[in-house]
Amino acid sequence: MCSRKISVAFLTCLVSLTGCDRGDHPRTTEKIAPDFTLNDGSRSVHLADYRGKVVLLNFWATWCAPCIAELPSLQALHRQMPNIVILAVSVDQDADAYSRFLTEHPLTFTTLDDPARKVNALYGTMLFPETYVIDRNGIIRRKFISAQDWTNPEIEDYLSHL
Repeated sequence: MCSRKISVAFLTCLVSLTGCDRGDHPRTTEKIAPDFTLNDGSRSVHLADYRGKVVLLNFWATWCAPCIAELPSLQALHRQMPNIVILAVSVDQDADAYSRFLTEHPLTFTTLDDPARKVNALYGTMLFPETYVIDRNGIIRRKFISAQDWTNPEIEDYLSHL
């Protein structure tokens, strides 16, 4: 019985030390956001070009139900806070599904296609949706996991103070 308690305690300690990097303050916060360049279909979009602005970097996919569920609130946030840059990076590997979705559901913020999934790998994101808040200096300040209500007054207040 005692050895079982020690084993459980050891495993608990090990898990807490290695940690799960999916919290809202993962190891990547307070660091410079990894730079990238992707094409939005008509132009190259370079993250570094948005220095001086607050950026929401959202990873999503057309096959991801929570991703689709949060898009209307991202749209609403974009209307309410047009000074916030939203870069929505799709990890869809099916180019037709991605194009069809954008035709059927036009979005007013910048959408980017990354079928090779290079950008989300830079950020350590493998589950979707996830959104990184990048401040005016290019520093990752927060990570939101799963679908959010981006019109939540607490989120809007947080973003307005960056």
